[in-house]
Amino acid sequence: MMRRIVQPGPPTSEGIQWVEARGRAFSFRLEAGLPLLEAARRGFAAEGFAGGTLNFGVGALGPFAYVMPALSKTGENAAFYSDPFRPAGTTRLKIGAMTLGERDGAPFFHCHALWTEADGRAGGGHILPEETMVAEPFGVDAFGIDGAAFTAEPDPETNFKLFGPVSSATSGAETTSRAFALRLRPNRDFAGALEAFCRECGIASAKLHGGVGSIIGARFTDDRIVEPFATEMAVRSGAIFSRAGGVLEAELDVALVDYTGGSAEGRLMRGDNPVLMTMELVLEAL
Repeated sequence: MMRRIVQPGPPTSEGIQWVEARGRAFSFRLEAGLPLLEAARRGFAAEGFAGGTLNFGVGALGPFAYVMPALSKTGENAAFYSDPFRPAGTTRLKIGAMTLGERDGAPFFHCHALWTEADGRAGGGHILPEETMVAEPFGVDAFGIDGAAFTAEPDPETNFKLFGPVSSATSGAETTSRAFALRLRPNRDFAGALEAFCRECGIASAKLHGGVGSIIGARFTDDRIVEPFATEMAVRSGAIFSRAGGVLEAELDVALVDYTGGSAEGRLMRGDNPVLMTMELVLEAL
């Protein structure tokens, strides 16, 4: 039986919140000396987009602030965040993903990553946009969306304010692909939900862009298991393929940290990795 976490609010029958849009992949460099949020915003704006997703590998941040997943102290949420950490010096990123959208009428991001701090400590978690600066220029892979946006709104089920896709006016940015901005809701298998969505929309194959959220522990294809239920996860790469007989299969390579501080990377097992709070991403139809 698939793992399940009871949320504080009533579940919805809608397993995926989604908006169809247009999009385009591109790359750019984040500028040193800027807040990470502003550096990302400028990169998208230069291509005519207000938001979308980022994936990145090595990079340098400092000053730097983050939180980790934690148990809820009040019971108002199924899980919560730790107090902020602010490691000294330059933090070296290893891998991460970002959703760039809007909160309270202003640009905002949701970003999870793994990294190494200046003292050599390996870490991971949820990067705080208000306190994090780009220490050295580094490149990122982006996907801009036009006709949809990720906007933070109260979510009654989880009792958090979460990014979800909404329709938006088109900007006239150059686009190349049919794209879908998605938010997966709690207690749906990550791979299974994407496979079902593609079947329903007639998508034979697709590529994931971004991928920021949480799953209930983790089960990997090499039989490794993450038992602590509260995680923060970034998708490293992902795709949906049409196998023999037209069967759709999702391949999801991820990195995550759990509430005990343990980290893990690898390919998720299909059918056994339910979403904890949320999972936002863009699917590009191929």
